[in-house]
Amino acid sequence: MEKNDVLKAIKEIRGKSKKRGFKQAFDLILNLKGIDIKKPENQKELFIALPHTPKKKKVCALVGGELKEEAAKVCDKVIVSDEFAIYGKDKKAVKKLSDEYDYFVAQANVMPAAATSFGRVFGPRGKMPNPKAGCVVPPKFLMKPLYERLQKTAKAAWKKSLVLQALIGTEEMTDEQIADNAMAYYNTVLHNLPNDTNNVRAVYLKLTMGTPVRIA
Repeated sequence: MEKNDVLKAIKEIRGKSKKRGFKQAFDLILNLKGIDIKKPENQKELFIALPHTPKKKKVCALVGGELKEEAAKVCDKVIVSDEFAIYGKDKKAVKKLSDEYDYFVAQANVMPAAATSFGRVFGPRGKMPNPKAGCVVPPKFLMKPLYERLQKTAKAAWKKSLVLQALIGTEEMTDEQIADNAMAYYNTVLHNLPNDTNNVRAVYLKLTMGTPVRIA
């Protein structure tokens, strides 16, 4: 897949798109093949740095008293460890939290308590604070750089399915920015596949309410 292929697809999609009452997102879809994901060694989870922020991500911090003030300056929501037990008794509230926030950051020494209260909902949804994404942090930590990095982070995982879908842009972004993000995502996935392009069945791009357009 080349950048020009992506740019052509973006132009085609924009040309066919009907006006909606909201700004639609551009999703990149990768269909993989030839990987036996029943074997744990073939399962992957990546957090990919994109060149441009595709859409604002909401970040919730699960912290102890040491990090409360710092997290409150930066994050969209802060839950202090004293409040964990309340959520632990209210599965509906935890589901709502999971729906509302894209990333959860946790202070390392309260992770066991966070896992107890939030894990049964967050775990299956892939929302537990993930060390691979830098989301498990020490009690003394500057949150702003992490928050800003998460805004440009996209996740790619092949554990249960060989179909990857990632939000890489929105309608108000330029074609170049969307294409840059698409290439960064695609190339990072490609470099983590056992047989490079031989593990890629197809690549598509689509708007939220649109029909997928094949790129490769």
